[in-house]
Amino acid sequence: MSPGRGRGGSYRFERFPLGRPWCEAVRLDDGRRLLIRPIEPADADRLRSSFRELTPAEIRFRFFHPIKELSPEFAKSLSTLDPARAFALVVTEARPPNEARIGAVARAAIDEVGISGPVDGNDRSAEFALTVGRELGGVGLGRYLLTRIIEWCRKKRLAAVYGRVMVENERMLELARQLGFDCLEEPDAPGVVHVRLRLSAGRER
Repeated sequence: MSPGRGRGGSYRFERFPLGRPWCEAVRLDDGRRLLIRPIEPADADRLRSSFRELTPAEIRFRFFHPIKELSPEFAKSLSTLDPARAFALVVTEARPPNEARIGAVARAAIDEVGISGPVDGNDRSAEFALTVGRELGGVGLGRYLLTRIIEWCRKKRLAAVYGRVMVENERMLELARQLGFDCLEEPDAPGVVHVRLRLSAGRER
């Protein structure tokens, strides 16, 4: 059993390793049980179902414009990743796969060389995205998932991980600052903040 610890206090959940890379069981303080695991192609339909439960604000914070529904094609592209350049974790209910809802998703995708600009002579950076549904908010899952994304990026020996965050998304901006991200408003995108964390190269998994 491994209670999560974060800067500023404890996470409100306990983690139980499952013996597989990136896979953990989670028990929240209120007794709910969840699973954290890498996304799978079979999650496409669950992504579509979970999307319907997001609020308009949550959708806008994630996609930057209104979307009424995830198309089957888009959901498939989000759940079928090239492991050499992309990674995503989902948080699901600890129930049979055909019943388990997805409550949170964190992902990173490595840029094509040079697309995000050089960092200390190294062009390899990854863009992250993070969505935590309101039913799982306030327990530290967003912080924990982002630290796992950062860990994956370090193992890929990337120079930086970055994201684009709307100014109104104050909780995400505060989390980024707490984890050491630099936050700068994008001059060509009013209302959008570019958050970037420089990384120390680590060993690839």
